[in-house]
Amino acid sequence: MQQQPSPLVGRHGEVEDVAEALRTTGGTAAGATAGTAGGAAGRTAGAEARTLLVTGGAGTGKTAVVEQARQTVVQEGGRVLRFGWESGEAPAGGTAALTDAVCGVLAKVHDGRLPARIAAVRRVQARAGGPGGEVALLSTLGDVLADAAREVPFALILDNTERMPARTASALGLLLRTFRPAGVPVVMAGRPMSPGHVTAAQLPAAADRVLELPPLSTAEVGELVVRRLGRSVEPDLVTVVLASLGPLAGSPAAVLSVLASLEERGGLLELDGQVCLSVPEGGLRLRADAAELGRLCWPDASPDAGTVAAAAVLAGLVERAEVRLEDLHRAKSPAGSLEAVGRTVDRLVAERVVTVGQDGRIAFAVPALAAALRTLPARAEVRSLHATITRLVTDRLGATAAGTRRPRLAGHVAAAGAMLDDSLAVPLLLAAAGSSVRFNQAWAVRSYHSVLRHLPPHDPRTPGVLHESAGLSLGHSDHIGVLALAEPLLACLDVPHGEERGDRGDREERGNPGDRDGLEWVTRACALSALHEHRSPYAEDADPRYRAALERVPAGAVLAAVGGRYGIGPSAPMTSRPGSAAQEPGSGPVPSVAEVRLVAAAVGSGAEFERARLGMPEGALGEAALDRLRNAAAYGDLAGALEAVLGEQRYVAAGESTAVRYHSMVRDYLTGDWDSALSCARRIETRGRSGGPAGVGQPARALAAEIQLMRGELGRAREWLDLIPDSVCHPLVARARLGVRYWSGQTDKASAGRASADEALEAARHDVRRARESGLLAGLDRVLLRMLSITVRGDSPEATRRTLEELEALYEEAASPMTYEAVLVARGMVHGDADSALAAYRLLRRRVDLPLTVDCCQCLTEVGDDPQVWLDEAMRSGHVLGMGRPVRSLLGAAARRRNVSIPRRRAARAGLSDREVRLIGMVSDGSTNRQIAARLACSEKTVEQRLSRLFQRTGCRSRVELAAAWLDGSLARQGLVPGH
Repeated sequence: MQQQPSPLVGRHGEVEDVAEALRTTGGTAAGATAGTAGGAAGRTAGAEARTLLVTGGAGTGKTAVVEQARQTVVQEGGRVLRFGWESGEAPAGGTAALTDAVCGVLAKVHDGRLPARIAAVRRVQARAGGPGGEVALLSTLGDVLADAAREVPFALILDNTERMPARTASALGLLLRTFRPAGVPVVMAGRPMSPGHVTAAQLPAAADRVLELPPLSTAEVGELVVRRLGRSVEPDLVTVVLASLGPLAGSPAAVLSVLASLEERGGLLELDGQVCLSVPEGGLRLRADAAELGRLCWPDASPDAGTVAAAAVLAGLVERAEVRLEDLHRAKSPAGSLEAVGRTVDRLVAERVVTVGQDGRIAFAVPALAAALRTLPARAEVRSLHATITRLVTDRLGATAAGTRRPRLAGHVAAAGAMLDDSLAVPLLLAAAGSSVRFNQAWAVRSYHSVLRHLPPHDPRTPGVLHESAGLSLGHSDHIGVLALAEPLLACLDVPHGEERGDRGDREERGNPGDRDGLEWVTRACALSALHEHRSPYAEDADPRYRAALERVPAGAVLAAVGGRYGIGPSAPMTSRPGSAAQEPGSGPVPSVAEVRLVAAAVGSGAEFERARLGMPEGALGEAALDRLRNAAAYGDLAGALEAVLGEQRYVAAGESTAVRYHSMVRDYLTGDWDSALSCARRIETRGRSGGPAGVGQPARALAAEIQLMRGELGRAREWLDLIPDSVCHPLVARARLGVRYWSGQTDKASAGRASADEALEAARHDVRRARESGLLAGLDRVLLRMLSITVRGDSPEATRRTLEELEALYEEAASPMTYEAVLVARGMVHGDADSALAAYRLLRRRVDLPLTVDCCQCLTEVGDDPQVWLDEAMRSGHVLGMGRPVRSLLGAAARRRNVSIPRRRAARAGLSDREVRLIGMVSDGSTNRQIAARLACSEKTVEQRLSRLFQRTGCRSRVELAAAWLDGSLARQGLVPGH
């Protein structure tokens, strides 16, 4: 009989093993029922009944596997009974409880002999108190079960054996080992127990076979998540879920608990056809149910309420500060609460819930457990415990010495807050920051942030702390840390010189100009970090005090105004006071005013760019850096522009800021890794919605819409564009809008399509005018080039001539390399100038712009001497990008006009791409299309299309043949796998 696959992810083989054990009912006597219609025993006549123990860690699905196997056997006509040891147990436990459970099973066998069997059991049970009575009772239990099975074949299942009392487990183990009922298969399920537990020794010894359920693999967890949510998921979602579970990462129950918690909190968002996280990555937790947490995270048994409450206190302690065993074990009365937590830690370590590092640092093995525990009401005030830990050290060493020798105490001071006096907190935090800056800058930054909560704005130490903290944060691209300084910075800027200084105010103002300079540098650093997180101080929801502060710091205002030119917030005039402001130098990653003006000028005219370049020191930037700057400006890539201007020595490209993510997105877009580019766009979007520091960067949305447009996903492209306000006039947005409007009209009838094309062109011209008025010229060439391709296809000579003239005028005004490439492609389109198109192709290959290279190849297919060569290359690149109808229709039309054939497959010697190699690897691992779709962040239909192309390329006819060719090296021997 063909078996249906198990609905449980990753457990098909285990379900079949358990079902096979349950089918062995009847033993040697099963032949009597072999002719019974639908009897499962008849199919396994002569088989020996077996005892199977299904075991595995917390939440691995033992109960689900046994239940699914039970349903399978019952559907086939078999009979499976539950051994209810939990509900039928007698108060005395042991053999008496086992007897009650067996009698409960016998009551479910309806063959008319129940009274006789029960009477036989009770007679022997009444004499069980004498010598050998217990053995006789167990023997009788085995006999009556075997007798019942001969009349009505059945199997037994019992669950949660780890919770079975020791005496009951001992009696059951002896029954199954010595007096096993013939013809009655038994399937038990339970966790593996710690050594010394009676159940751990008795029941495994009684089993013929122990079936251990392994943790789910990463691919299986991905399939489970997709199946649970019913939609494709962002691959990062699976990665973050696994990271939050630690050793429980392969536990289906734990994965489902995290997903349930996310759904309850509204932590999931469907975006671009993928389910994404809308909460910070560190905020994942199990469902905050004490009983569920106990079942999942305590290996041997569920903890009592006191243990869970103490664990919740400990979770609160380790959230904000580094806690070590010595902190807890050093405490004596009157620190009773802390001492109690120390005793609980020892128990939690023994239960493998908490880990202790070599340095004594305490951490929870499962981060999602700690996050869930922190939502439970704690019996002790966690802040007071932080204060107690601090005082235990400062009482012995003093505040300054404690901060120097124990810099990690800064975390406890920050968590204690107002429960510690400023006279203790400030010297400790300053000493901790100075001590840790040499080996752990993150600690130093946290210490500085904490001390600012204790220092008043007029304190002479405050400006220096602000400057040190901002410098350290920028040094390792911690822009969130810099933004956290905005509040104390604004308070400092509001303090006039000389306030709180009495008669010495004027003299100190003249004698300490460094304080003011330091505050202005921090203001510029905050402006830079705000731009990195795509937050504009000129946005409607921005703090008006921040804008007022920028008015007093001209260099900061100039830097903040750059955001509007790169699609970050509204446009703002780049004005500054004449004189010293324009000469203010840059420092480290903070650009000078001249550098800022160059970054801003890169989006404008060639003359403006040349004036800004002349304002830079001679020889500061080479031609290659200037080209990279203008290329980045065309895509609104602020991080790329700063990297080009500041150079590798000053620009820190690490970190996870929104601008850095978008820089990666632009790189992936140009090189053709569009799946990764879309993933970046989704991460940027969800980061801004998850309560994080990120604002809205419209270029990321526009570029995502462009990718989906080129892939033929018009609906998803519209979804991205709908997120962009109509007031935004960035060239990237204009290009995507034009494409969506035009291709949406192509799905209608011819007359409606022509009207829609005209409307799309007119709207695009309006967008171009708005961008010009805002001084945004970089990237307009791509808008005009798309307009030109539409007018050429629409046979509109006047519109074509007008657009070409506008494009050439733009080149005269902007004089950028990218605009020159667009002009060359345009001349190839309009005039059939193959030399211009070929020159553009060579420039694009050198700069690496795969999407425009495809357009250039399409043009050369139309006008080149060898159209088949260019068509082949366009199709190859189109396959890499996953381009859809908009591109395929253009290439098909070009092929028909030049009378060349569209290649159905690439040449075998061209070699498989990295993405194809990865796809084959997942097929060889046994991943389903749904699992592959989840990992590649695409639809199952897309996976099927890619597999079809792989079958064509490799000559394989099925997934099995493809996997075999991969594993036996056939693909490598054919030269299809690069590097092998």
